[in-house]
Amino acid sequence: MKKTLLPLALLASSSAFAADYTDGDTHKNDYKWMQGNLMYAVNELPGESDHDYLELEFGGRAGILDYYGYADVFNLASSESSDKDGADKIFIKFAPRISLDGLTGKDLSFGPVEEVYFATLFNWSGGDDSVNNSFWGIGSDVMVPWLGKVGLNLYGLYDLNEKEWNGYQISTNWFKPFYFFDNGSFISYQGYIDYQFGYDDDFDALYSDNGGAMFNGIYWHSERYSVGYGLKAFKDAYALVDGGLAGKTTGLTHYFAVTYKF
Repeated sequence: MKKTLLPLALLASSSAFAADYTDGDTHKNDYKWMQGNLMYAVNELPGESDHDYLELEFGGRAGILDYYGYADVFNLASSESSDKDGADKIFIKFAPRISLDGLTGKDLSFGPVEEVYFATLFNWSGGDDSVNNSFWGIGSDVMVPWLGKVGLNLYGLYDLNEKEWNGYQISTNWFKPFYFFDNGSFISYQGYIDYQFGYDDDFDALYSDNGGAMFNGIYWHSERYSVGYGLKAFKDAYALVDGGLAGKTTGLTHYFAVTYKF
């Protein structure tokens, strides 16, 4: 492999860094990355929407802060024929986690758990009638056979529009390079699971008491580019009941992506 791509592959697999901060050096594992993704979704749920969007995605580590996020801009040409015409133009997700190992200076690892975090997640998309929520809880990095280091977080959901707590979410994510070419590029299996439960479904024509999604992506990566396909399986997407006022919320969505890495 090229020397420039070897650290990328190790970082992508999330298995390169130890969680031991007992020496007081909380910045020894610092890194950062950013990339732009040109995306197209087919039959995205809810609503079975086909649309384009541009995504600015970033992540990294800065001392005790582990962070990930992205900003999506939909319907780039503002086409009146787009399924996203008249909808919220922008969606932002930001997921900062604070390392409790780094904060306390103690090694809190046990068994397959390599690091423990105070975990948060924020989703913003617009005004009071749009998605605006936050999640607060405990997070971890867990070693899983074959996949390597996997993020695993359990949150309580605080609805920023309604100003109330409502249910829980368990989330996990992974990035596993599994095939390497002679030129240093590689193919990865990457994805995540978000599952909400304990949701208050008092308006049962719209909400379910649980729901979630699983994204499974196969991507080719080089030093500066990637191309990939993702299949996302929804079950009562965003705790919206299938066949209710939100329409179809259970099924499969296809995603196609071309990426430039800054």
